[in-house]
Amino acid sequence: MWTISAASATQVNKENLCLYGLPNGSWEVSPPADEVPPELPEPALGINFARDGMQRRDWLSLVAVHSDSWLISVAFFYGARLNANDRKRLFSMISDLPSVFEAFADRKHVRDRSGVDSSGKSRHSSKRGNDGHAKNSRAAAPAAKEYDDDDDEEDEEHTETFCGSCGGLYNANEFWIGCDICERWFHGKCVRITPAKADHIKHYKCPDCSSKKIRQ
Repeated sequence: MWTISAASATQVNKENLCLYGLPNGSWEVSPPADEVPPELPEPALGINFARDGMQRRDWLSLVAVHSDSWLISVAFFYGARLNANDRKRLFSMISDLPSVFEAFADRKHVRDRSGVDSSGKSRHSSKRGNDGHAKNSRAAAPAAKEYDDDDDEEDEEHTETFCGSCGGLYNANEFWIGCDICERWFHGKCVRITPAKADHIKHYKCPDCSSKKIRQ
């Protein structure tokens, strides 16, 4: 999730802005820190200017790459006092996670696939494993609105998918399952469904839909 600080909202086209990652997992667009030198490595400056002459997807890809570079810089800034083995372990832990660019590229692929799937067969539950691949050749991902490369509207909004249990935002690297009754999507861990268990479920009913049937 990206937000923009109140101080920056009226100066998006005037000031150099940076994209900062926050501890809670969200991202915030705001001016660079006033400290010289800054307390932490600074992210790429002026991302708001770069978008003016680029396609939306190309610009987002560029921002994602710069964000990865900044996250690595921050990680090794904190890891500067680690010994060689700990630094190697830190790098290994980072490499085990998808980069921002990989997450964006996978999300873009998911949206492209969902646009194709929605025009053909009827909707089915999508069961995703930790490898990010759909199970049983069903729909590739939670329904998401595809956006056009040629659409330059800055205020364009896209459909986001949230877990019906915890409210978390869809992540292609997590296992999700869709309810065939209410058509909501859930983290597998939130409804206690594993990829192995999902392979044996033909029609999944979420806890809410199951309890409604019992009451009736």
